[in-house]
Amino acid sequence: MKRTGVPVSPGPSATRRSFLKKGAVTAGAATIGVGLLGNSRRVYARDDDDDDSGSLTRGDAAILRFLQALETIEADLWRQYAELGGAGPATRGISPIDLPFPNGLADLYVTGLQQLDSDMPQYISDNTDDELSHESFLKNYLQAKGADVVDLSKFATLQPSQVSGVPNTGRLTNLTQLTVDTTWWTRYRSSTGNPDLGDVFPDNAVPDLAIHQHTAIPRTNQDLIADPNQPGGVSKHTQAIANTAGFHFGFIEQGGSSLYPSLAQRVTSPRVLRILLSIGPTETSHFQTWHDKAGNAILLTDTDTGFPGSTGATVTFPNLSNPNFTPAEADEFQANLIMPEPTFFLNKKFGSVSIIRPTATKGAAMGALNSLTKDGLFIGHTSKSGKSDGFVELLTDLAEDADQARRGDF
Repeated sequence: MKRTGVPVSPGPSATRRSFLKKGAVTAGAATIGVGLLGNSRRVYARDDDDDDSGSLTRGDAAILRFLQALETIEADLWRQYAELGGAGPATRGISPIDLPFPNGLADLYVTGLQQLDSDMPQYISDNTDDELSHESFLKNYLQAKGADVVDLSKFATLQPSQVSGVPNTGRLTNLTQLTVDTTWWTRYRSSTGNPDLGDVFPDNAVPDLAIHQHTAIPRTNQDLIADPNQPGGVSKHTQAIANTAGFHFGFIEQGGSSLYPSLAQRVTSPRVLRILLSIGPTETSHFQTWHDKAGNAILLTDTDTGFPGSTGATVTFPNLSNPNFTPAEADEFQANLIMPEPTFFLNKKFGSVSIIRPTATKGAAMGALNSLTKDGLFIGHTSKSGKSDGFVELLTDLAEDADQARRGDF
């Protein structure tokens, strides 16, 4: 792809340009006179009347492009959750959310999710609809500004669930080999710790999810064998999958809750700032919903063996509202303590305050990407021999660009 503008020195952008040549990042619709690496003028220096004319700064475009890529990933994973556990036939009729694919195809999985909350299928479809809208809006805005957009479609090569009725189309994300960090649970309950101040949170709400690999969706119909001796006919195995999904929902959405305010501190344009400050709170809304529902996970132990794709992992879901907890343990784990506990922010001399955490901006994009990578979402984009399809490398370049953005970065 031919570019206009000044030459740039080799560095992180050189790797990214190799991906541009392969078509993963494509030119926006209105590219006349606009170069991502060129001498574009700072149109947004004064945006008092909210004028939407003009081009983006290089830094603002990089931030929006990285967010567009992550929203594409979120839309992909939430589609899989909606297809299997959303509001569909198993929830008595078609969801009022007009999603362009079938919802709620796995009846027993839906029932397992409803053990956490009867409204789970509707919430899943709603969350999916939101992420699709975020992806679409960010892409449209970038194109309207003549900026490059991200097209990840060539990486949609991972196998979807083989449950009956699921469209046999390639996916970007893998929800069948997850290692779910649940320290977000204790991080939001701490009254003294803040990751932005260097504090660590070693206690996972569900320790077993943080080790080995677990599936959060039924992989085949064999993950959906009924057990009439269990509530709703849902076997412990299927319920364990639904429980895992419940905690994974919270993991995904707490990341967005932090990422948007973290990157908002780096943008130049008031209009771009408005975009981040408007989308970010919806991620927080999602997070609090899933935070609440995860605490209702059914107590059980299951070992994932004997099924197609089994990982051999054992998981125990503990009682997070154990009446035998000490007061300190109750504060750390109690299931219905879902409001962010006031904690130290910026400097301990200011006292405690209820906040989203973390929101430090340094390395925020790369931190978000590393978290998703460790989660196992991208397993399959690198073969057992170590050969990569370039997916994670592209995301890494986009994250580096976003983290290098500065206010006034033209």
